[in-house]
Amino acid sequence: MPTYTDDYGVTITYYVWPVDDARGVVQLVHGVGEHARRYGELASALNAAGYMVYADDHRGHGQTGLDQYHNDLSQIGRLGPGGLRAAVAGVYQLTGIIRREHPGLPLALVGHSWGSFMAQMLINRHAADYDGVVLTGTAYLWPGYLDSGDLNRKHKHLGTTGAEWLSRDPAVAAAFIADPLCTTTPLAKLFGVREAARLFGRPARNLPGDLPLLIQVGSDDTVGGERSALMLATAYVHRSGLRDIRLIVYPDARHEVFNETNRVEVMDDLVGWLDQHLPAAG
Repeated sequence: MPTYTDDYGVTITYYVWPVDDARGVVQLVHGVGEHARRYGELASALNAAGYMVYADDHRGHGQTGLDQYHNDLSQIGRLGPGGLRAAVAGVYQLTGIIRREHPGLPLALVGHSWGSFMAQMLINRHAADYDGVVLTGTAYLWPGYLDSGDLNRKHKHLGTTGAEWLSRDPAVAAAFIADPLCTTTPLAKLFGVREAARLFGRPARNLPGDLPLLIQVGSDDTVGGERSALMLATAYVHRSGLRDIRLIVYPDARHEVFNETNRVEVMDDLVGWLDQHLPAAG
């Protein structure tokens, strides 16, 4: 597995799902307490549509976390020195690698949950580096719109894993709990209150107006849901000046839309949007 080293000396593992004659590249940014290899089905769907896929295991997560903490699974999810800012910078390093390796291909940034929060931070600073942005399981990063409490409280009567909030498919919660590289420890506890508070912030003003943005959320997503996603989309229009925004809310879907019972529909919507919005290669 390829790696790179961040500014604090942490070795970041990343994965590539290649495809011949790619029409573009998708950089996936995973959520908190999980890892990039949970996105294999999505990567396969993107490959089938002609898109090469890159994804890193963020600091403290997946193989990166195992190496960082010498195989101590109790530390999974903890970011280490530099905290959230270093984690975001590490994701941007991978963007640089992709751009160097595939200078003629358009690049879309696809962030889920915490990964979508980091994607929001990245496009605030580096919007020109991406040809399209997709945010899933996302939220408007402002008090009252981002739920940092017990995310399973609405769904705990549906099972015993504590992860029923992820998807209507019970196999998703079971697999998450069985995965030693996943954790249900809340983000604020993993990062610490001070680092978690760094997530708050609004879309920047005066972003490139032609940057296309797709937001995909479930109506039953306890992280943000429809109200929060609508506020986010509105902010990108009125604060940032984006002119091409699509918001898709999937009725009754929960947090992990790519792992939902209607996942084929969600992936088809993503591929269709990419086909329509990414510029021609070369």
